[in-house]
This record gives sequence, C-alpha cells and structure tokens, in this order.
Amino acid sequence: MTKLSLRAVQKLTVKKRDAWWTVLLVDPVATRMLIVLARFRFITPNRVTWAALFVGLGAAGFFLKGDPQSLLIGALLYHLSFILDCIDGKLARLKGNGTVFGGWLDYVFDRIRVLFCALALMGGQFLPTDDERYLVAALIVVFLDMLRYVDALQIYKMRMSMRTKIEKITKAREEEERAARGIPADAEGEQVVFMEDLLRDNPGAAAETLREEAGAANVVDLHEQFRDQFPWYTRVRRAMLRTRIRPHLISGIEFQMFIFIVGPLIGQILWTTVVSAALVMLFELVIMYKFWLSTRDFTRVMEELSPAPATVGTIAPHLHRGRHRRAAQEALLADERYRAPEDEDDPGFWPYPQPNVTPHGHDLPQQHDGLPHVPRQHAGAGPLPQYGTAPPGERRGAPGAWENSR
Repeated sequence: MTKLSLRAVQKLTVKKRDAWWTVLLVDPVATRMLIVLARFRFITPNRVTWAALFVGLGAAGFFLKGDPQSLLIGALLYHLSFILDCIDGKLARLKGNGTVFGGWLDYVFDRIRVLFCALALMGGQFLPTDDERYLVAALIVVFLDMLRYVDALQIYKMRMSMRTKIEKITKAREEEERAARGIPADAEGEQVVFMEDLLRDNPGAAAETLREEAGAANVVDLHEQFRDQFPWYTRVRRAMLRTRIRPHLISGIEFQMFIFIVGPLIGQILWTTVVSAALVMLFELVIMYKFWLSTRDFTRVMEELSPAPATVGTIAPHLHRGRHRRAAQEALLADERYRAPEDEDDPGFWPYPQPNVTPHGHDLPQQHDGLPHVPRQHAGAGPLPQYGTAPPGERRGAPGAWENSR
C-alpha cells in the first residue's frame, strides 16, 4: 500500500486561512489521522460526518452526568468529534468525492451536536444544584451558535448578490456602449475583478499593488471604507496569515471549544460561557459593521455604474393625498358597467343617487344634520318601495331617490 506524504496531504487539505484553534490544536492531529483513514475505500466523507455526530452525542451523555470525571471524558470526546468533523472535509478534498449533500449534512449535524451538548452540559449542572443560571446559559449557547452561523450564511449570500448585480450592470453597460459604437456583440469586454479575490489569492500583497497589476481590468473594491478606517487591520492580517490564522479570533469554533472543552476541564462552566458569549458577540458586531461599510461601497459602485434618477428618495406624485381617489373615480365613471341608462332600460335604476330629490322631482326638506327628511310610513300601509321602484300608480321621478331614502 502506497504511503502518503504528510507535507503533500497538508498542502492539499488544509485551508489557507482557518481558526486558530483548528490550526494549532486540530490540523496537526487531523492530518495524521487522515493519512490512515484515506487508505480505506469504505471510509467516505459522509460516514466520517456520521461518526462525528455519534461521538458528539456520546460527549453529551457524559456531560449530562455532571461529575468532574464525566466532564473530563465529555470534553475529550467533544474534541475528538470536532477532529472528525474536520477530517470529513479534508477527506473530500483529498479524494475529490465531496458532494453538496455532504456539505449540508455536515452543517446540520454540527447544529445538532451543539444543541444536545449545550442542553446536556448545562442540564447536568442544573439537576444537582437547581441553579437556574445554567438553564439561561444553555439558551445563550444555542442562540449564539444559531445567530453566528445564520448570520454568516446570510452575509455570504448578500455578498454574492452584490457581486452578481455589479457584474450584471457592468455587462449591460458594455453591451450598450458596443451597440452605440457598432462593435460586434461577441467582442471581449471589460473584465470585472473583485479586490477581495485578489487579496485572497495574494494575502501578502497590498491593495494598491494588486490594482496596478490588474491592468485594464475593472477592479471593484467592496472593502475600501473598512481598510480606510482601520489601516492597521491590513498589517495584522498579513502577519497572522503567515501562520494561516485568520483575524477573526473568536468565531463559532472558538466559542464551542471554550464552552464544551475549556469550561468542563477547568470546572468553570458559567464563567467560561459568559466570557465566550461576550467575545463572540463583540466579534460579530465587528463583522456586521464591516458588512455595513461594504454595502456603502456597493452603493457607491452602483451609482458610478448607473447613476440613480433625481426622483430617488421622494414619494411619487400619484401617491399624494386625493390623487388616487380622483383617479379611481374617473376610472369608475369610464367603466361600461356603470354607464347612464338608455331609453329602453329600466328608468327607475340609476347608479348615482341624487339624495335631495324626491321621486316626484321635488327637493326634500333638510333635517338639522343636513340629510333629506323622508316621512315614516304609517302603520298598516303597504311595504316600502324596493330599490329601483316607485310607488304603484305613480310616475317614476328622478332616479335613485328611493334607494337613498331607504
């Protein structure tokens, strides 16, 4: 059996940037385990994902016992579960047999593992002590884990949407310019390049240098305002990337590791949860602020590509008060269903009542409230006229009077 090279496996499977916990405490173990597991064809990435889930549930079982020895075993099992969770992705990259379903399975199982371990860890401390703070801590852990990963996915989705819109409007503008100049439609147009892609491929280079090297390409920078406000961030990022550690020091990974490993090992579960929650919220706020600045850069780029009309930000005139009512009335009058009656139609029907006219064409006396006065019918009299009818034996007068009188 051919022996795999550790250096080659590391180059193929490790990420260019990763959490410091993964770089320092997981990758050295996971890569060596991967070399062994990759030799067996029946070991697939999805099966490793299932194994990570079961080991994580085993950790939850020990957390639920709550005694120091069980907490130690649970912490070790959780770390092993996380190592296996990293191996499934490395194995997929090494063999090239990763699937979309496998990525979804990995994400869902991570959330299930966190949920069960959080409930078990805090429940194991609550049952013997009746300290309700552990129940609150369980809710905080589950909520922040959900918030962290949902927010990350949504921000990624919005970034891809911004990039797509910029590429689309750039292509449309180029097509209009080529059509105006008589250039063939299949001619090569201006290429859109995003600065974040250039920095990802060349982490040690400066943004200005990469922009110059791009040449004629249209370089779009959606992080320009963030770098202008925090110039030191670029220097720190370069220094950390030499060791593959990303600047986001407290991510969802570190949050989980501190709560499910560090806390049980040192016997300070509540304090570890409080500190970890505060740090992860702080870094999440920084990410949200960075994304907000990125949306402002996006707005600036879109205005440069396609200036907004002067009416943007104002209310359309047809929405002003009364405009829509007059328009609706005009449309109603123009409707054939409400036309004036012809001679052969029932002359007693009229769609537009005239309230101040009697059936005989005389004006009705007004009450103090301004409404026409219609005398009440005497007892024993016949039924009141129905809509569109006049009293028997009398000539029908102005249309609509009896409708209004009722």
